[in-house]
Amino acid sequence: MPWFFFRYNFCIYETNLKIEIMKCISKALFPGVLILFFCGSFSFMPQQFETKASFDGASKALGFAQTLQNDSVQIEGKYIFKLYKKGAHASYYADKFTGRKTASGAIFDNKKFTAAHKKLPFGTKVRVTNEANGKSTMVTVNDRGPFTKGREIDLSKAAFRDIARHHGYGSMKVTIEIVEEIKQP
Repeated sequence: MPWFFFRYNFCIYETNLKIEIMKCISKALFPGVLILFFCGSFSFMPQQFETKASFDGASKALGFAQTLQNDSVQIEGKYIFKLYKKGAHASYYADKFTGRKTASGAIFDNKKFTAAHKKLPFGTKVRVTNEANGKSTMVTVNDRGPFTKGREIDLSKAAFRDIARHHGYGSMKVTIEIVEEIKQP
């Protein structure tokens, strides 16, 4: 027999051996990889939730409005404020839009406390708080917009000036909260 025949058979044997070894390794590793994948996506550490509650002692003693504050829900008097977005970019309508129809069909007035938002339903009451000075105002969503990239809400000029630090600014960072009225039985 020629010498290359032995070499050819040895190569085939070596290749088959490598394939068998790879099959054994993959059969052994596959379940382990699956277990690591699924176990790695779960956390076995206990999660701790903190609820921050603060009551105004004087108003509680006198029977006035109480304030309960959680991370995302706040109750003040007869209103519930649910956090919608922090660090949102707000601007105000130009005067040229006064008298025009909004997307809801209402006539826009820059002297009323209204707002435009891309997603919130018409008629939604929203509290907008200026993050720089803590001033807030309540507005009603009656239009769609703003259509400028990076802006979350457009306020009427009256609402914007109510919470603005200086009247020269045209935009600000705000916190948006959805307002729900507590119905008394």
